[in-house]
Amino acid sequence: MAEISISAALIRFILGGTAVLVATIVAKKLGERAGGIFAAFPAVYLAAILTTKLDFHGEELISQSVILSKGAMIGMGINIFIAIIAGYLLPKQGWKVGLVQTVLCWLGVSTAVVFITSYLF
Repeated sequence: MAEISISAALIRFILGGTAVLVATIVAKKLGERAGGIFAAFPAVYLAAILTTKLDFHGEELISQSVILSKGAMIGMGINIFIAIIAGYLLPKQGWKVGLVQTVLCWLGVSTAVVFITSYLF
């Protein structure tokens, strides 16, 4: 998506912010585990797929939806892997160091996956 309309960006902002707010409220009311489950809600994907219609039409809409969905599946796989890494690093390293290491791991894995999927396939 080279260009994103203002309305599409606004919808993405609202859905993403709402997902974070709901995950925070759930965590405070029901505990961290429940909050973590809600934090995994794919708000970015949902917002992107909903607003694709605002930016594309016809065959291009279908093509972009398929590309977006394939990318989301890869991203969700990376998220599962990083959640496992975070579950290991945070208790061992403490939340500050563990969080930095987890984010760096996510950056490395995501960069490698983008490189592999963009240049080798």
